[in-house]
Amino acid sequence: MKSLADLQAIREKMQRQMDLRDADGDQIRVVVGMATCGIAAGARPVLTAFLEEIEKRDLKNITVAQTGCIGVCRLEPIVEVYVPGQEKVTYVKMSPDKVPAVVSEHLVNGRVVTDYTIGAAE
Repeated sequence: MKSLADLQAIREKMQRQMDLRDADGDQIRVVVGMATCGIAAGARPVLTAFLEEIEKRDLKNITVAQTGCIGVCRLEPIVEVYVPGQEKVTYVKMSPDKVPAVVSEHLVNGRVVTDYTIGAAE
């Protein structure tokens, strides 16, 4: 950061990310498990990757949030996707490199990426 304009740009970027995290309504919700087990397994970069990918694609109907322990620590990082009118989908052992596929296939095109779901990890 070398100028006031740089600081303003950082502020605006963070505000857009907060807007993604705080939106209400009948939207798709992406929830990242951010308890200590999730953070230790790499959930923070996964959360950041979702925020950046959704912002890059300018998707307005998706809310990204964090939660505490989801309960299956050995499968962290865990991401749950809630699409209105459909059953929850739980993605496990997530990493930032898997996020674009989940956003593209599941969030945009409505096709669950079964290779990353809880059933495929068992």
